Amino acid sequence: MAEALARHYGHEAESAGTHPGSDVAPNSLSVLEELGVSTQGLRPKSVDDIETEGWDMIISMGCGVECPALPIAADWGLEDPVGLPIDVYRSTRDTIIENLKRLST
Repeated sequence: MAEALARHYGHEAESAGTHPGSDVAPNSLSVLEELGVSTQGLRPKSVDDIETEGWDMIISMGCGVECPALPIAADWGLEDPVGLPIDVYRSTRDTIIENLKRLST
């Protein structure tokens, strides 16, 4: 969700996780599409498979993991909504949007 939302709000972004699933969670796609956010090209990626150089900042969503090898500028402390009801996905989406808007000010 974070990658799609960041791009929707005009940021260049790439998202990855420490334990990515095989597919993007259907509820993630649903709550993004509710707001007209493009989900085209979204796929789970591992932090081991992405370039970490050249970004203005790396932000951790939280989710109870640590990434000591990454220069994390901020941790948004979000819980991973995987497996939870769609309302939790909506809440997570909305929190990401609020945080992204703060980055733009």
